Amino acid sequence: MAARVAGLILAGGAGVRFGGPKAFAVLPDGRTFLAACAEALGSGGASPIVATLPPDAAAPHPAGLVAVPLASPGLPMFESIKAGLGLLLASPGWDTVVVLPVDHPLVRPDTVRALAGAGGGAAIPSFRGKHGHPVALARAVATTIANGERPGPTLREVLHDVRVVVVEVDDPGVTANCNTPEALAAVLAITPPD
Repeated sequence: MAARVAGLILAGGAGVRFGGPKAFAVLPDGRTFLAACAEALGSGGASPIVATLPPDAAAPHPAGLVAVPLASPGLPMFESIKAGLGLLLASPGWDTVVVLPVDHPLVRPDTVRALAGAGGGAAIPSFRGKHGHPVALARAVATTIANGERPGPTLREVLHDVRVVVVEVDDPGVTANCNTPEALAAVLAITPPD
């Protein structure tokens, strides 16, 4: 039986280096980073999909996406993860969550499916020997993060304590960190969106 998967987009940052929240940055095809991430997760089988957003985010978000405005600007990413997982854990219909930072808008749905079905406490993608994003977490691991049993301070520390499966993928989007306009332009020059 296929894993039931939820999606969490981490999009709560102010995007200082990008010139504004990356959630609302736009790809050449007109989609926002947030919409592209939601589409990758949804097409990869994730439901429900939650996105953490800046406290004052007023821009519209994709249909079907549940927004979690963060309590304050500048919240550490691990706190953003906890806030999103806290909401997702109220839904009983999933056993794996794929956590996708919004500055990786070129990730493909096949990668989401591969990570969701990998098993283990967590799964991370690897493209040509380089690890990237998103990260899949088993519900049990997600629960320990949300309830404070795994205090972080980053997801990296959590991954040191659980069985991690590395999944080789043919997806340059997993290592394409589009955290500045220049980084996005460089990535698009070699890896145009599908």
